Amino acid sequence: MNNASLGFVLVAFFAYLLVMIIIGAMCMKQNNNTEDYFLGGRNLNGFVAALSAQASDMSGWLLMGLPGSIYLMGTGQAWIGIGLFIGTVLNWLVIAGRLRKYTIRANNSLTLPEFFQNRFHDDKQALLGASSIVIVIFFLVYTASALASGGKLFNSIFGIDYHTALVIGALVILVYTFMGGFLAVCTTDFIQGTLMLIALLAIPIIAYCMIGGGNLSSVLSGTGIDPVSFTNLMQENGAPIKAVSIISSLAWGLGYFGMPHILVRFMAIKDEKELKKSKVVGIVWVFLSLLFACIIGVVGRAYLAPTILGTEGQVSSESVFIEMIKKMFISDFRVPFIAGIFLCAILAAIMSTADSQLLVTASAVAEDLYKGIFKKDADELSVFKLSRITVVVVALLAIVIAWNPDSSVMALVSDAWAGFGAAFGPLVLMSLFWKRTNLSGALAGIISGAAVVILWDYIPIVSGATLSSATGLYSLLPGFVISLVLIIVVSLATHEPSEEIIKEFEEVAGSK
Repeated sequence: MNNASLGFVLVAFFAYLLVMIIIGAMCMKQNNNTEDYFLGGRNLNGFVAALSAQASDMSGWLLMGLPGSIYLMGTGQAWIGIGLFIGTVLNWLVIAGRLRKYTIRANNSLTLPEFFQNRFHDDKQALLGASSIVIVIFFLVYTASALASGGKLFNSIFGIDYHTALVIGALVILVYTFMGGFLAVCTTDFIQGTLMLIALLAIPIIAYCMIGGGNLSSVLSGTGIDPVSFTNLMQENGAPIKAVSIISSLAWGLGYFGMPHILVRFMAIKDEKELKKSKVVGIVWVFLSLLFACIIGVVGRAYLAPTILGTEGQVSSESVFIEMIKKMFISDFRVPFIAGIFLCAILAAIMSTADSQLLVTASAVAEDLYKGIFKKDADELSVFKLSRITVVVVALLAIVIAWNPDSSVMALVSDAWAGFGAAFGPLVLMSLFWKRTNLSGALAGIISGAAVVILWDYIPIVSGATLSSATGLYSLLPGFVISLVLIIVVSLATHEPSEEIIKEFEEVAGSK
């Protein structure tokens, strides 16, 4: 990229980042209490809630990790997208409405840990403490994945040292999250979600037309791969896909039931009318986004030919979308400012997830651990201050985790997604739909789900290998199943919930 083109791209990035910071400053004035800072006063409209939920969900993984894996191994990797779409639909149709009502009934709970505490009348704060610790641990990894995406983006576009790029990206996200809280995060996520969708639709369609559409197979053949195998859902890296790979990929959908940064959007929607609107918008957005992210991986392999990303001297396959934009608008069309706008879509995906993760972690530390357990008489000002300090500390720790430039965005997201899905997903389902669930069962579910994921992914207990490597099975599935089983078994083996808890459950279940 020559200096003139680089200048136009920089202008686009600067303008975009400036808008995000201005939004943070404007939203700062509307934060009068912790409910405003963490939930936007439960006043989100349908469009903002939907795009914010999905934009915070997908992150840089959508525009880098998923297209990169398909570019490298073929459309057999699209099973993850299928699993995520199914999970998204079920989350909106089954969880959203009931969770919103129940968090209001459960003493107007502002966070997921607080909901668990109030739902099960946990006077000893065991659930509050356990779930808050899980949030801090796995969001550190999740935030690191977003910051790693940002480092790779700036490094690929501007040639900036990865570590410098990592710090720059983190600083921008810190500024508007620190100032504006939940409302700033959701407002910026709405803009970012819109930009992401436009880029996802436009780039592969333009690239497909530029290679002649019908020439896709012949161009793919020229890169040394079999186009029939490459575009076959039942093939992976040129070989028949294994059943365990399909099962593991579909299991990603289970993660949605336990994602705090997505579930908090359901809690913040204004009313039932806006919720219905959100369901439609959210489901359509995620369908189009996942579909076209997969198409980018296939079309990008042909459009960038004869270059093959990931080979010696070439950037990672996770940069396929970046390289397509650079080739299309800088080398072919010579409109670098447009390239800058579309590249901002990747930055948008990164920022829309990282800001949500920082805010949820801040709420877990300040609202749940500090005010909920250690200093119950803490005033609003001290909680505010601790929330903002937490945002800074978590960002710094995430930078440390993401410091290795060879860290895989896909791997980091996979670990964090499994942790939340296994620890919280079964409990969210059971707490909303099974009135026999009790405090002991809930605690067993959280601890076992998180423990299984850590054991499965990180502890080498099978001839020096982890269970994940030895079996090829995604840790979310065994973690989710074991957590669900223990919730049921322990709940049935211990005392029934009190009459008051049963009454609250039935009030929510019977309300319209």
